[in-house]
Order: sequence, then structure tokens, then C-alpha cells
Amino acid sequence: MTQLSSLLAALALAGCYSMSHAQVSTQGGVLVGPNGMTLYIFDKDMADSGKSACNGTCATNWPPLTGMAAPSGDGYSLIQRDDGTKQIAYKGKPLYYWIKDTKPGDKTGDGVNNVWHTATP
Repeated sequence: MTQLSSLLAALALAGCYSMSHAQVSTQGGVLVGPNGMTLYIFDKDMADSGKSACNGTCATNWPPLTGMAAPSGDGYSLIQRDDGTKQIAYKGKPLYYWIKDTKPGDKTGDGVNNVWHTATP
């Protein structure tokens, strides 16, 4: 049942978080997506490389914040993922959600494997 719940959560994240006009804002000192969920950066992503190092299973656990246009504001851009989708980046670092965050304000992905961190303005 836990695996099914995780799969359903991943599918919900993929559907809800792939927004054509995603808006990023700041809450509690961290960047959040349009639904108020915390956004993260990945140390293995090289800033300004235009690439994401998180694909496949990694992207299942850390769904990318995707969109057709970068949010307005300084520091936002788009990168093209290996699957061809566009991912929103901040200061050259792609932005992700964490599948184990269940409600706005959760920051359970901060520090995972010492390579995932909350995205801050």
C-alpha cells in the first residue's frame, strides 16, 4: 500500500506541478511553487549549465518544476531537460519538489544525502 501511495503522490506531483505559467514566490525564507510547496536545488546540478543532473528515478522522487515560461523576476530562466520538457531554474540552478513533502511549509527534503537544499532567494 505504501508503494501505491508513493506512486499516486508522484503522479499527482507530476500533474499538478507542471504548469505552463508557473509562479514562484517566497514563503518562510524559501522559494515555493504555485501551490505553496517548497522548492529545492541539487548540488550535482552545475549552475548555468542549462542541464539537470536529476533524471529517471531521481526525477520521480524530486519532480522538476516545469513550465513554458520562466517566472518574471531577476534570476529566473528555463533549461531543457533530457526528456525535452522545460524546467524552471533560479540563478542557473534547476528547481525541484520533494515527493515526501505532503503540505505547504514542509521542508523535509532539506539536507537529504547532503546534496539537496531548500532554494532560497
